[in-house]
Amino acid sequence: MRLVCDKTTLSNAISIVSRTVSPKSSLPFLEGIYLAADEEGLRLTGYNLETGITVRIDAKIRSGGECVMPTRMFADIVRKLPDDVVTVEVDENYRVAIEAGAARFQLMASAADEYPQLPTVEEANAVAMPQNALRELISGTLFAVSDDTANPVYTGCLVEAGENNLTMVAIDGYRMAKRAYHAQTDSFPEMSFIVPSAALRELEKILSDTEDEVRFTLGKKHISFTTDSATLICRLLEGKFADWRRFIPASTPVTMTANVAELTATVERVGLIVSEKYKSPVRCVFSQDSATFRTVTTVAAATDGCRLAGDGKDMEIGFSCRYMLEALKAVPTAETTLLLSGGLNPILLVPCDPDREKVDYTYLIQPVRLN
Repeated sequence: MRLVCDKTTLSNAISIVSRTVSPKSSLPFLEGIYLAADEEGLRLTGYNLETGITVRIDAKIRSGGECVMPTRMFADIVRKLPDDVVTVEVDENYRVAIEAGAARFQLMASAADEYPQLPTVEEANAVAMPQNALRELISGTLFAVSDDTANPVYTGCLVEAGENNLTMVAIDGYRMAKRAYHAQTDSFPEMSFIVPSAALRELEKILSDTEDEVRFTLGKKHISFTTDSATLICRLLEGKFADWRRFIPASTPVTMTANVAELTATVERVGLIVSEKYKSPVRCVFSQDSATFRTVTTVAAATDGCRLAGDGKDMEIGFSCRYMLEALKAVPTAETTLLLSGGLNPILLVPCDPDREKVDYTYLIQPVRLN
């Protein structure tokens, strides 16, 4: 195998695929990056038997072939090469020569005979949407995924699709995050599946903040996401996800509107005295056009206030400072509406005007019982 390509392009591709390479595996070849060169260019793959990423880059292929490169050494060498074209040559004994400018490196690769093929997901029924829209769904829900492996179904995000809507939901038992995308013309087939959070984190890094297309195809046990240059395939989580709709209170008699930046700053200030060592919920009293926040720990106390529009009816609710802040930081609008229904019921954050907002979100934070 012999090829010539741009150094920056190659380094970026290595960086992407190396994130799904197994750092330690009973199968040594999974600790490397698979390279395949043919007339279509160069393909690099990282795979840990759960999630795999393949990146395709332009390269001048002098002779085709395949091998498995040692991940860390290959990445470090290419990253440190001078900004020039890179020549990679692998002989029949898998001795590798890498050249760029005056720099010369030699290392050993491995045969690719035993490298596993990524699961095949037929793309004939692929569904397309803008990359930035899918990226916003992921970033707007991933923070609420559970890290409790005892119930693995909640370590991923539920995706529901149908007609012109695609919804992503995360639940960890203390809060819920829901974001929805509404297509203008295209429709989605009816489907429901659960994607592991680890795969979504990698997908979020692959997706661009543009309206370029990303296609995803649902298989029996896997799903693939494909852009113009990269493909991510992962195993789906199996199990029954909770009916998230039943967690939303049927009636919310108190409605208040808040400036997201002001409310975030207020909660951050009263949360300065809260830590893993000194834990305490935030007490909030919602009044007429305002809210008062108070926190007390064994070593400190804090009180602050924030302007809100609406009558809170002096409702008092306790909540986790971290959970509220993470929800507020995920709100994509300058203002948000708080829906309240009692001190023992969840706080909901929703768009101020669902009919006019370009985004559809619901963030739910369970209350903390106050003494």
